Amino acid sequence: MQAVTLGPAGTYSHRAARAVADDVAFRESVSAIVDAVDSGEYDRGVVPIENSIEGSVTETLDAIAEADIAVTQEIVTPIRHALLAQTEEFSVVASHSQALAQCRSYLETEYPGVTLEAVASTARGVERAREDDSVAGIGHPDNAGDDLRVLAEDIQDRSSNATRFFVVAPAAERSDAGGKSTVVVYPNANYPGLLLELLEAFAERDINLSRIESRPSGNRLGDYLFHIDFEAGLYEDRAQKALESVEEIASRGWVKRLGSYDTQHVLY
Repeated sequence: MQAVTLGPAGTYSHRAARAVADDVAFRESVSAIVDAVDSGEYDRGVVPIENSIEGSVTETLDAIAEADIAVTQEIVTPIRHALLAQTEEFSVVASHSQALAQCRSYLETEYPGVTLEAVASTARGVERAREDDSVAGIGHPDNAGDDLRVLAEDIQDRSSNATRFFVVAPAAERSDAGGKSTVVVYPNANYPGLLLELLEAFAERDINLSRIESRPSGNRLGDYLFHIDFEAGLYEDRAQKALESVEEIASRGWVKRLGSYDTQHVLY
């Protein structure tokens, strides 16, 4: 099986993808990964969904809401950021915007005068550091190789820094089995108590919501859809009844069941 994830080689997404497949291909954006799975080009895609410091990855939320795909697994991995450069004299720190944000306090304290440059991935930032001695990258310390120095390790603002990844697959592989489930709800409505009604559909059946996130629908200003993760499998009677209630509330819109799945913890 071949999986596709954010490249180039050496990203944290690459590390997570290796838990799914030995053969890993790369794309430069989350939307391109989801599209590659949706079209049948790849069997699996691995995309970041949430970081413990910076929260949800909005590009992923939008991509999975639009595509006809399934979520088949959740991978959780700790994030260990290191500052990598050719020398201690640099004027730019290049990395993915999420990594820069996760190390914000460290960079403001230790390198207040440097320019922060957001690039497509942590690995791309490390490549920039290899190409230019005035640039430092942020990435896993193993990415230093022989030509970069590890100037500092564990520079993330919180030691508990971790990222959740979704493993996405073609829609035909959607499963009702697993300890967690994800749905996307578009009510196509806006009235007092709407969100409360959605939440009560789960609370009344003793289903815990592990995440709820609103995103603009793109149809009109003030119109939203909701991404909901909950701790029950779609096979469970209580989950089925909860979603029946949600579908009634969203009768003018739609409910997309992305599937049920289990969690795998990957340590590096």
